[in-house]
Amino acid sequence: MIGAITAFTTMAVAGRAASTNLDTFEIMLYRSLFGVAIVVIVAGYAGTFSQVRATKLKLHILRNAAHFTGQNLWFYAITVIPLAQVFALEFTTPIWVIVLSPFLIGERITRIGAFAAALGFVGILIVAQPDPHALNGGIVAAALCAIAFALTAIATRKLTRTETITCILFFLTTIQACFGLLFAGYDGDIALPTTQTLPWVITIGIAGLTAHFCMTKALSIAPASVVMPIDFVRLPIIAVVGIVLYQEPVDALIFVGGGLIFAANYLNINFGQAKAAK
Repeated sequence: MIGAITAFTTMAVAGRAASTNLDTFEIMLYRSLFGVAIVVIVAGYAGTFSQVRATKLKLHILRNAAHFTGQNLWFYAITVIPLAQVFALEFTTPIWVIVLSPFLIGERITRIGAFAAALGFVGILIVAQPDPHALNGGIVAAALCAIAFALTAIATRKLTRTETITCILFFLTTIQACFGLLFAGYDGDIALPTTQTLPWVITIGIAGLTAHFCMTKALSIAPASVVMPIDFVRLPIIAVVGIVLYQEPVDALIFVGGGLIFAANYLNINFGQAKAAK
């Protein structure tokens, strides 16, 4: 999860930079094409390409439709509202994972898990300071992407029961490349990266693939309701990034909410470890 946190943070910075020349669909297209090349090269070198199989193709398509939707909403949100606010709203994802997992993959909601999720959600509300009179497209996009990411995490958890990481990443990149081509080209005009944005597009491709590799690996060894709350650590990190790189305003409530989020993580992680040890 440390690798995923680092990669997602890097992707936010790169995505904001690339948006000066490319729309979200184009960013997703080039990110996915770059990812396909990496997966094919690495899998060929490691001898794992034979693990790619289409036995769960429908689930792969559903997973990547949810992720493609969420990622486009996320890329849009980071360009129009402060990064800390985007991440705070995105971090309702674990709440949705905990709520939806029993219905979709049969994971049980425990009292401790529910309390930890509620505590983390309170921390998020303190950080985000939602104002119903100040809603805009960025806030709505960031909120909706959390639901899409929760569905992605749940589908990933189900896929890891039978599919390898190479197989999951191959379909991640290829299916989303197809989605990207379809939506980026709907108007007959697909912009090419400039010399200024190309390094950022490459960075997004590497960071996105790294993040999904780390996240998939984590979900393969622990329940989604345990893994996802760890991602809360990104909040204080991205707040610092926003302050340093973009002079985004500092609010003491960010750290108050962050403290509650860390407490929720500690409770959930330690409860998960204690349960696993029994």
